[in-house]
Parts: sequence; C-alpha cells; structure tokens
Amino acid sequence: MKAIIQYHFGDADVLSFTETKVPEIKENEVLIKTAYTSVNYADIKKRRGAKGSSNFPLVLGLDVAGTIEEAGDNSSFSVGDRVIAFPTGGSYAEFVNASEQLVFKIPDELTVEQAATMPTVSILSYILLHEIGQVKKMDTIVIHSAAGGVGSMLLQLAKLLGVEKVIATVGSMQKEEYVESLGADVVCTYDTFIEEVLNHSNDLGANVIFDSVAGEITSKSLDCLALYGTLVQFGNSSGKAGIIKTRMFIVAVEILKGLA
Repeated sequence: MKAIIQYHFGDADVLSFTETKVPEIKENEVLIKTAYTSVNYADIKKRRGAKGSSNFPLVLGLDVAGTIEEAGDNSSFSVGDRVIAFPTGGSYAEFVNASEQLVFKIPDELTVEQAATMPTVSILSYILLHEIGQVKKMDTIVIHSAAGGVGSMLLQLAKLLGVEKVIATVGSMQKEEYVESLGADVVCTYDTFIEEVLNHSNDLGANVIFDSVAGEITSKSLDCLALYGTLVQFGNSSGKAGIIKTRMFIVAVEILKGLA
C-alpha cells in the first residue's frame, strides 16, 4: 500500500510518499480502507519533534474515515461498514488498523466526506463548548485562533447554539473575511483583543475564553475575563506554556471579599 512516512523530524520535506506493508490486525482490531484523513496542528508539531520522541519510521495522522476492510470473527463490525476511527499507527496511509473501541459507524444520513470532519476537531469542539465551557446563549465568548481547525469548528458550533457575542482572534486580519463567514461577531488580532473584549462587553469581560495558543495569550486572556468567568486552556500552538501568576488570583479573591 501507499503511505506518507517520515524517518526523522523536520519540515514538510521529510515526508515521503512511498510503498509499505499493509498492517496486520490484532485481536479486537479492524483494518480500515482510508477514504479521508485530516491534517491537524498536532500532526505538524509531531512532524517537527515538538511532541516528544517518536519511533521511526513514523506515519502521522490522528483520525480516519473509510470502510472496514477486515474484521475479526466476533467483531461488531463487518466488511464494508462505513466508519470513523482513531487508528493505532497514524492515518496517512491507504489502510490503517484501529482498536474496535475507537471505531464508530457512520450514520446513513451522512456521507463519508461529511463524517471525516468529525473525529478530532468536531468532537473536541463539542466537548469544549458544552461540557467544559458550559457556554450559554447570552454569554460573550472569545475563541483564540479562530481560523484554525478547532477554532473554526468551535465558532460554528457556538453560533448554532445561538451564542449572542462571539469574539474571534486571528494572527492576521487577512483571515478576517473567512472567520466572519463562519459567524464571528467581532474579529481582532492578539494585539487588540483585550480592548475589543472589554469594549464589546461594557467592560465586564468575556464569560468564557477558549485558548489553544498559550504563552502570553493566557495571561492576556485573564485581563479580559469576566468575574466568575471560565478560561479553557486546551493547547499551546505558540510553543510556549501559558503562565498564570498567583497575584492574579489574589486580586480576584480580594474583589470577591469586597462583594461579600
């Protein structure tokens, strides 16, 4: 089969489109014929070596959409079933194997192409919005890196929920038109988002901020987070850790004491 393989860390030129063996399935695994896979920022970080050590040769890819090619005798899946999955050894290949626990049948009303958008960014975005952030319609929320995979999906799901004010940040205003087309009410850069958030919230701040950038964006986010607001940290695309200083919490506690 054909696969995209890398033998050492580096830029995109380390990727090689080559011939390799079809993986053999183990107990409680299935073999999937790939129709679609996604390119996530996590793949880029892993390719560069920013996610720790890896065993080479390496096949990237977090998820896959396709059809069951082979399954065990007692499997709940059958050859030909349309599925999405999180494979065990990367998904940039014609065939991948996956644990049955991480394989899900595609509903009849969805095409394989539509389902291919689901595994990583859509499921994560839904959990972030509804379970972790617990966003409400009347909230003012901030979505950092709104033009990215998770950011763009978060934005669309937030507008489907009916969130009244969604403020989206981008690295460059060249992305403004695209982000607005997804439903953003306000688009701004990382340099101006504090002022924009306070301006569009009557100085109250954002109820929920989704931060996948980290670094200085984390501390800046706290400067425009509403009282009792929620900062959801779920990535560090900046390559730096988000820093939260204890003095920020001391100030918050003093404010709460004053309101008591």
